[in-house]
Amino acid sequence: MTTTRTKTAASVLAAIGLAATGCGGGTAGGSGDDTVTIAISADPGSLNPMTAVVTNGLSMNRFAYDSLVHQDASGATVPGLAERWTATTTSAEFTLRKGVTCQDGSELTASDVAAAYNHVADPANSSPLLGLGVPPTAKATADDATRTVKVTSTRPAPFFVEMSRLLPIPCEKGLADPKALARTSDGTGPYRLTEAVPGDHYTYVKRDGYAWGPAGASGAELPGKVVFKVVANESTAVNLMLSGAVQAAKVTGPDRQRLESAKAVAHGSTLVLGELLFNEASGHPTADLPVRRALVGALDLTQIGHVASGGIGKPATNLGEIPPTPCTGDTVAGNVPPYDAARAAAALTEAGWTKSGDGWTKDGKPLTITFGYPGTEGQRIVSAAELAVQQWTALGVKVTTKSMDQATVVTTLASGGWDVAWAPLNVNLPDQLTPFFDGPVPPKGTNFGHIDNPDYQRHVAKAAARPGKEGCADWDAADAALIKRLDVVPFVTDPRTMYGIGVDFRYDGAIVPTSLRRTTR
Repeated sequence: MTTTRTKTAASVLAAIGLAATGCGGGTAGGSGDDTVTIAISADPGSLNPMTAVVTNGLSMNRFAYDSLVHQDASGATVPGLAERWTATTTSAEFTLRKGVTCQDGSELTASDVAAAYNHVADPANSSPLLGLGVPPTAKATADDATRTVKVTSTRPAPFFVEMSRLLPIPCEKGLADPKALARTSDGTGPYRLTEAVPGDHYTYVKRDGYAWGPAGASGAELPGKVVFKVVANESTAVNLMLSGAVQAAKVTGPDRQRLESAKAVAHGSTLVLGELLFNEASGHPTADLPVRRALVGALDLTQIGHVASGGIGKPATNLGEIPPTPCTGDTVAGNVPPYDAARAAAALTEAGWTKSGDGWTKDGKPLTITFGYPGTEGQRIVSAAELAVQQWTALGVKVTTKSMDQATVVTTLASGGWDVAWAPLNVNLPDQLTPFFDGPVPPKGTNFGHIDNPDYQRHVAKAAARPGKEGCADWDAADAALIKRLDVVPFVTDPRTMYGIGVDFRYDGAIVPTSLRRTTR
């Protein structure tokens, strides 16, 4: 899921790395009557900020919703809606800026922020932001007179403040009916959503008087209108950019060469592109470690990663923590079985499977798997998924494929109707991975693989009791425990580049809204 769970975000969560803003000609901003059109590869689905976790939805919501803090280009945490804060591993207190208003002109209150925290923290709301932007067991209280919000948690949250930047804050009216926010907005961001045409385009119009962006950024020089245009084909998106109909697009395929020749602005980050998640719920063949070992060993992951990334990807070194992340150890090397089809077959035999004709059986049941993959993320991913199917078929595994897109990946994984999923997660902080690999399963949580890994749980408990980087050794050990047991297998990363013509911006896995500028070229 170049799903940002972002967290998505961001793939399921959204991908959110950092890149410094480059030069792209003189700034033309400030007119307020210009429009920037950004191509997106797929419809974002619901834009409800309390549930949206796919990449495009998270990226778009940043234009309408602010968070308490932000991250600057160096990785430092800087003020957003909150002007200051204090924190421990079990509590945080935020003091809001004065003068922050919602898009209807009403003042944002501490009670509004507390309500957002408590909404996500309430298990009845099944928000995927629980554990990403809000610590599990969190409870928030507010003092509107002093503009302070206090959040406590009975479970340690070592990155209490840092994770709050993944919680978009809706205003009171919006939170009263969050489902209505699927196609509207009600936030404090620099833009408001004015038009939503699913499958085609989404239009955001700049708000007047915005002055509380990252570290106090204002909207004075922002374009007057931003349109997100659904363009599924990368070549078409590049054609539109070169013609001037689109100003920005994420391009990962060979068409990037045309943009580089046109001297387009380019800002990017490196994300996990290839990652296999296994369904370990009862009744699935992948619940058995020998089957997982055989399925992984039968794949030439280097070749598959080469196809998926167009030859420019690098081996994955972690589960999807995006630089600059606090913990930087390599948790993948040496923990994934090497490609060896003969050994894969032997693993099945040792586990009691019998080769019968061109397949395998055990207790009268054939070895069949359902493989979900992101079918709308470009032909390279499709080709890589087809290669994986060919290699599993050569082993004797019967494979049924299931294509997913950004709007359906979460519901598909939550349905349980899969055995293996190509579903990369990209997050900012190591503890944001825990909801995906521990805790409640759907529909009460996002442990889609029904994973129960005692070594992972033990290391997470030790890491969570230490603030920030002090827990990195155990965070790395926790990730390694998942990979060693083949609960999840990351195998290739990919540089994700956002190109611009006639615009410039800062990019941290998505365009930072307050950095967007029209330029003279």
